[in-house]
Amino acid sequence: MTDSATSILSGLDAIRPELEALYQHLHANPELSNQEVKSAALMAEGLRVAGFEVHENVGDSTGVVGVLRNGEGPVVLLRADMDALPVEEAEKVPYRSTARGTWEGRDVPVMHACGHDHHMTAMTGAARLLAAGKDAWQGTAVIVFQPAEEIVTGAAGMKDQVKQLVPHIDVALGQHVWPTAPGRVLTAAGPIMASVDGLHVRITGRGGHGSQPQNTVDPVVLAAHIVVRVQTIVSREVAPNQLAVITVGRLSAGMKGNIIPDSAEIEFNIRSYDEEVRAQMKQSLVRIIDAECAAAGEPATATYTWQTQSPVTHNDPDAAARVGAAFDAAFGDQHQALEPVAGSEDFGQIPDAYGAPYVFWFWGGFKEHDEAAARGTLITDVPSNHAPNFIPDMQPTIDAGVKALVVAATQWLGR
Repeated sequence: MTDSATSILSGLDAIRPELEALYQHLHANPELSNQEVKSAALMAEGLRVAGFEVHENVGDSTGVVGVLRNGEGPVVLLRADMDALPVEEAEKVPYRSTARGTWEGRDVPVMHACGHDHHMTAMTGAARLLAAGKDAWQGTAVIVFQPAEEIVTGAAGMKDQVKQLVPHIDVALGQHVWPTAPGRVLTAAGPIMASVDGLHVRITGRGGHGSQPQNTVDPVVLAAHIVVRVQTIVSREVAPNQLAVITVGRLSAGMKGNIIPDSAEIEFNIRSYDEEVRAQMKQSLVRIIDAECAAAGEPATATYTWQTQSPVTHNDPDAAARVGAAFDAAFGDQHQALEPVAGSEDFGQIPDAYGAPYVFWFWGGFKEHDEAAARGTLITDVPSNHAPNFIPDMQPTIDAGVKALVVAATQWLGR
């Protein structure tokens, strides 16, 4: 570990109790996407007290940007997300969330079921230590607290205004807590997370009485053909050495068994690790749906609404090698190779707006991981992200998250 990182991290012991209290508060008080008003205010106040120039309500929502200039040198952007999920938390910790919110017009439970409370806490710790340890580094640290990652719109909503506030960055860094052992960090170069595209399709036919199907164009049968047919895209149109997924997450039609409805709705989720494959799957999906509508006859038609679109998260090779070497020195054999993850992120959209390199990594938070892996019980004993019991251990997860951010940032900011 560099002298700069060692010097900066020497202040971690002093702020640890405050970070733990902050984490528990954030976990107990989660807020849904684009509703992160109190969380954002708390993040902004923490940056302001540390000495950052602070900008609030950045972009289309509740984004926060803090800028700390410390002489000439590189500009490093560090990002954490803030939003929670409509999930009811399992009773596991005393700081359990009982919060509720409104999601798509419904009253729902709210939980930090993807670790964004850890992300905010680790970023707050790193920001405070950088501000207190300015003698050990030089350049500019840009801290971004982003809303709406879970619906993959937050980065797109912020990127233009972030670029106005900070016209140039040399690198962007981000991280995500993960169901692996505490103190473990996982990195890799190249594509590490899939692109994601959501597609809502409304199939319109001609409704009628269930006893007179000859007078209808049944959108339910049509939708069923579409669902089956699109399974051939991955199995027959994508090369076997390419990773790709098309999931039908929702199929909805009708109100009563003896009524053939006028329409049906299908929602697709499309993921890949290659932009050409991504484009191919989207084109194939539309081609198949249009063809099935044509086969069903008049007046069958499809209306398309594209949603939640974000590109592949692709770590820059040189920057990833730089961070990886630093993690080797700081974490030893707890720094391990990351296998590509089928989940998706919008983090890369901010550095992509600059044409700047970025590195995104994962760090662990579950003490039971290694024993469960040895028993072959990972699926049952270690919760996945978005599960109601996805509650990483408070420590050493916080410390490791702060350490990873400082170690990575000082590869550019260190003296």
